[in-house]
Amino acid sequence: MTPKLQWLLPALISVLSIALPAKSDTLTSWHFDTRQNQLNLTTDSGVEPEVKLIANPTRLVIDLPGIVLEYPESPQNYNSAIQEIRVGQFDSETARLVIQLTPGYKLDPQKVRVIRESATRWSFQLPNPEQLAANESLPPVAITQVEQKSAQVPLTVADATPRNSAADLAMRAGSEMSAIKPQVESAIAQYKSLSAGMFFLDLDTGEYLDIKGDRVFPAASTIKLPILMAFYQDVDAGKVSLDETLVMKSDLVASGSGTMQDEPDNTRFSIRETVDKMITISDNTATNMIIERLGGIAKLNERFRTWGLTDTRIRNWLGDFQGTNTTSSVDMVKLLSMLSRDKLLSESSREQALELLRNTTTRTLLPSGLGRGAVIADKTGDIGFVVGDAGIIDMPNGKRYLAAIFVKRPYNDPIVRDFVGRISRIVYNYLDRPSAKASN
Repeated sequence: MTPKLQWLLPALISVLSIALPAKSDTLTSWHFDTRQNQLNLTTDSGVEPEVKLIANPTRLVIDLPGIVLEYPESPQNYNSAIQEIRVGQFDSETARLVIQLTPGYKLDPQKVRVIRESATRWSFQLPNPEQLAANESLPPVAITQVEQKSAQVPLTVADATPRNSAADLAMRAGSEMSAIKPQVESAIAQYKSLSAGMFFLDLDTGEYLDIKGDRVFPAASTIKLPILMAFYQDVDAGKVSLDETLVMKSDLVASGSGTMQDEPDNTRFSIRETVDKMITISDNTATNMIIERLGGIAKLNERFRTWGLTDTRIRNWLGDFQGTNTTSSVDMVKLLSMLSRDKLLSESSREQALELLRNTTTRTLLPSGLGRGAVIADKTGDIGFVVGDAGIIDMPNGKRYLAAIFVKRPYNDPIVRDFVGRISRIVYNYLDRPSAKASN
C-alpha cells in the first residue's frame, strides 16, 4: 500500500494491484527549475535512467529505458547558457531527454548530480555552465553515480503535530470496490488510446476504487481547486476580505479559458467576482490574480504541503498549457475529504466554496455519469492532451462519495468524455444499490 493510501485508509493492511491491460510505461511529467538548475521527472513505474555528457555541443542526455511518450513535446528554451531541452522517443522502448547548452559552454561532469527520490521520481542537478576555453574539447562521459534522497519524514500539519488520518476522514476503514473491478477493467481495455489514473472513495463506508490513483498528471485547471481552498482559508484567518477589490495587471493576464483577458489592463474587479470566475468559468486571468493576492506560487505550494498533498504543485502561472503544474487523483480526493469534513474551512467558507463548485459550467466529464437527483461540486481541467475532474457527489439515497480522474489522450480527442462518463456511471450505479444507502 502506498503512503497516499495509508493517509486515506490507515487501517487497510494491503491494497491489491488492479490487473490492467499490458501498456507501455510513460513519462508522466517533467519540469526544469531554472532557479535551482535542476530537471525533475516522474514516470509511471520504476526506471533506471542512463545519463551521459556529450560534447560539441555540450548535451546532458538522459535515456529512460522502458518508457514511451504519450504526446508530442516541443523543445523548450530557457536562458543564455541552456539553449533548449528536448524530449523525444529515442527508440520504441526508450524516451530521451536532452539538455543542450549554447555552443561555447560546458558542464563539469564531476558536479552533475543524479538523485533518486523514488523508483519513479528522479532529479538531475546541474552545476553552473562554464565557458569553454579556446580549442578545448571534451570526451563523452557516462554519469553513473546515483545519490539516494534520504527518506522524508511523515507529512504533518502546520503545527508539526502528526496528523490523525482516521480522525481527519471521520470514516470507518473500508475495502476495495472489488465487485466493479471487472467492469472498470473492461472499460479501460476498450479505450486503448487513453491512459488514466483515478480514485473514488465512499465517505460512509470507506470503500474505494484505486486505479493508478497516485500517478502524477498535469493538473490543468484542477489546480484551481486547492487555490480555492487556500483563498477561503485566508478569509477565515482574516488575511483576505471579501470586500476587497483587485486590479488586473498586464503581467497577470492569461490566454485560454475565461473572459477577464478581454478587459483593459488595470480594470478593477471585486475579489468575490474574481474567485467566482476562477471556478465557475475557469478564468485563467482570475486565477493569476488570486495567486498573487495569496502571496504567490511558493507560498501556495508550501500550504499544499502542510495539507499533506504530495503531488500537487504549481510551477507556472496560468495558463499552463505545457502541463508543468501537477497533481494526482489521490491528492484531489485527499483535499476533497478535508473540505467535506470541515477540516480546512469554517462552515460558512466551506458552503461558499461548495456553491461555486456546484456551479461550474463544464458538465461533460464526471457529471455525465450521474443519476437523476445527484448533485456534484467539482472542478475540471483540460489542456488538450490531458483532462481531469475532481468532485464531491451527493446522491439521492443520502450517500456522499468523492471522485477524481485524470486521463491523457490524443490531442483534443472527444472520446475521453465517453470514457469518463462510463467510469463515473459504473461507480455511481454501484453506490446507488439498495444495500449501499448511507447509514444514520
